[in-house]
Formats: sequence, C-alpha cells, structure tokens
Amino acid sequence: MFKHLMPKQTPPLLPIALVGEAILGQTAITVHHFDAELAHLAEQMSASMEPAKGVGIAAPQVHSPLALFIMASQPNERYPDAPNMAPVVVVNPQIIHASSDLVGGEEGCLSVPGQRFNILRHQAIEVRYQNLQGEWQQAELTGFIARIFQHEFDHLQGITLLERSRMPEQAQSISAKSIEQGEAQ
Repeated sequence: MFKHLMPKQTPPLLPIALVGEAILGQTAITVHHFDAELAHLAEQMSASMEPAKGVGIAAPQVHSPLALFIMASQPNERYPDAPNMAPVVVVNPQIIHASSDLVGGEEGCLSVPGQRFNILRHQAIEVRYQNLQGEWQQAELTGFIARIFQHEFDHLQGITLLERSRMPEQAQSISAKSIEQGEAQ
C-alpha cells in the first residue's frame, strides 16, 4: 500500500578484484541474455563504484566474466576536473575507429588502489555497444569520456592499468614526450 513511500534499497556492494587476481587477466565473455539478472549486476556495480570514487567500473572488477562496464563521470576527490555525465551501461562494446592523436592523462584504477599512471589514450573514438535492453548504440567520444571507455574496455580484454602502463607504446611515447619537453625548456 505504501510501497512508493519506502526508500529505494541500495543493492549490496560487490568486492573489487585487485591486480593479480585471475579474473582481471581474462577476456570477458559476450553477453547474450539481457534480463533482470544483468540489470541487477549493473545496479550492484554502480553501487560498488560510487563509494570508491570511481568514474567507471568493469564487470571483471567485481568478479563477473561478462563484457559489461559502466561509465559514470562526475567530479570527485580522485578526478576533480571530471565532467558530469549520467551513468551509461555499456554491454558488448566495440571500438570502431580511434583517432591517431594520443593524449596523455593521469589514471587510477579501483583494482590498483593507491597508484596513478600517466597513460596515453586515443583523443577520440567511435564506439558501438548494447544497452541493458540489448539495443545497439553508437557514439563518438572524446577527451575524458573516451579515456574512461578505453580504460574499461581494457578490463574486458584482460588488461589492467598496470599492464597498460608497461606496454611498449607507453614507454616509447613517454620517452619521446620527455625528450620534447627537455628540448622545449
């Protein structure tokens, strides 16, 4: 009778997988069932991300093997300059096109607590993904939002921020950037 007056219950928080746990090194599996169980997982992921001050979270980070992540940018202690955006649930994502322009930016990761890395990412990407109803969406993302997408997409490929920071293109680009900055000074 008074159900509409009762506060909405927050779903239980899920434990965050930490770097070194096997789930973070696995390629995520394609989602085929768009049902209440998937929607509940997305709710739990979102609820688990918020207190950790994240701007995104991938299913493998909460011990689920599914190809699913959430982007929910908003300014917080970890990312004070983050733009505001409504949370977006991304299922079975694909990067259709990526700009050749790479931009460095500081990133942290809920699975690599207490560490930050300067990571090069594509400035702009064109992406395709499904929503919770299984409907295909397409978008062009730039800047910080493109960075979030690429970071979370990495998790679905079994790549953590720690591995990304050690990839040859990161070291080469950072070395080249240091040389350029040295010449400019």
